[in-house]
Amino acid sequence: MPADDSPARAEAAFLGLAIGDALGATSEFMTPAEIRSRYGVLRQIRGGGWLGLRPGQVTDDTEMSLVLARAVLACGGWSLPAIADALVAWMRSKPIDIGATVRKGLRSYMLGGGLTVPPNDWDAGNGAVMRMAPVALLTFGDAALLRRCSLEQAHLTHNHPLSDAACVCVGRMLQAALAGADRFCLHALTRELVALHPTFRFDPYSGRASGYVVETLQTVFHFLFTTDNFEDCLVGVVNQGGDADTSGAIAGMLAGAFYGLDAIPRRWQRQLDDRISAQVRQAGRALLALAPAPLLSHDQGP
Repeated sequence: MPADDSPARAEAAFLGLAIGDALGATSEFMTPAEIRSRYGVLRQIRGGGWLGLRPGQVTDDTEMSLVLARAVLACGGWSLPAIADALVAWMRSKPIDIGATVRKGLRSYMLGGGLTVPPNDWDAGNGAVMRMAPVALLTFGDAALLRRCSLEQAHLTHNHPLSDAACVCVGRMLQAALAGADRFCLHALTRELVALHPTFRFDPYSGRASGYVVETLQTVFHFLFTTDNFEDCLVGVVNQGGDADTSGAIAGMLAGAFYGLDAIPRRWQRQLDDRISAQVRQAGRALLALAPAPLLSHDQGP
């Protein structure tokens, strides 16, 4: 896929997020041994899991990303109050799943109006990183805007240095992939993260894939850089179990932007809920169309 085909890469990023979410929801909270015992290798979007999903149904990872995207598109740009209001409305709609930290942060805004939760040692979960696809697409071409919006949306629910660093790193990687960067460029961005926060080191890989943001990204990075295609990357991630819908969603957004639409298996595209598929595809391209200065080469990347 040529480096200037960023709209298709943007569509693939958001589609990849939803596919990774739907695929990983089946193995969420399972151990690798339990997954092997039940499925062998999980390669199909099967539904089920602890949430009892329909095949192709998504969880809060995709839903929150779409809520954020719709709020931005409705405003024609970034509006944190509009995003917060939209997320509260989503929470009130009784979604299929919502994390405890997310619920706490949104309730704090609903009751007090504050757009930033206080710093908290317990906020190092992955719930802010999973919402990074629409942020990265909207701010494509503006590194300062990417950082500001990443931290603003994160601090609605999560205010922790490791969560902050993870959001910015994933956003930078996603934008670099959209601009046609190779895997060496993406790996360099992970090395910058590890230099700042050595706890993110992922080589050697620990094999843990919990909701702790460090272990989530270690899992995503390990399989992103030890595989050479979209399918193997996501299969590796979701078969680690743990918080598999979120690790799958983050891996899907990065691998989608990196490998492009044609690399996403057709069977997975068919298995994804048709309504969700249409929404994420449209949102990916529409968000990029609002970006301040789309980049055409990763040499100009963030």
